[in-house]
Amino acid sequence: MNILFFLTPKSEAAYVYDTDTLRQVLEKMENHKYSSIPIIRRRDGRYVGTLTEGDLLWYIKDHGDLSLRRAEEIPMTAVERRRDNEPVEVDVNMEDLMNKAMNQNFVPVIDDRKRFIGLITRKDLIQYLCKKLVTIQLEAGGMSIT
Repeated sequence: MNILFFLTPKSEAAYVYDTDTLRQVLEKMENHKYSSIPIIRRRDGRYVGTLTEGDLLWYIKDHGDLSLRRAEEIPMTAVERRRDNEPVEVDVNMEDLMNKAMNQNFVPVIDDRKRFIGLITRKDLIQYLCKKLVTIQLEAGGMSIT
């Protein structure tokens, strides 16, 4: 199956640039109500990694009193990331995509030049699999899901 069927393209996905400030990241994550967000390198569009709420909380804890005014001056690259969501390339097989999605709430998708082209959410994959299951059960005689 072509994974592009599940892709939320870059133009519709929320992400931050590696040149953004801590305040910009906080505001974007708050606005979209995300617990993690992909980081894209502004210079060439490459996927850099993933910033999480936990990463931000640990930064704030380790650096004491942090005001929103001060957060405007802190580059988001100053925040240490504990773990990045691993990306997949557009030609990945479905099994490898599912394995990544089991451990990440979204899977970044990159092209052959490592540029971020969008993401696939675990939610979209689960919805697809549920619809597929219902279809299979209906074809097998209308058994109900319990």
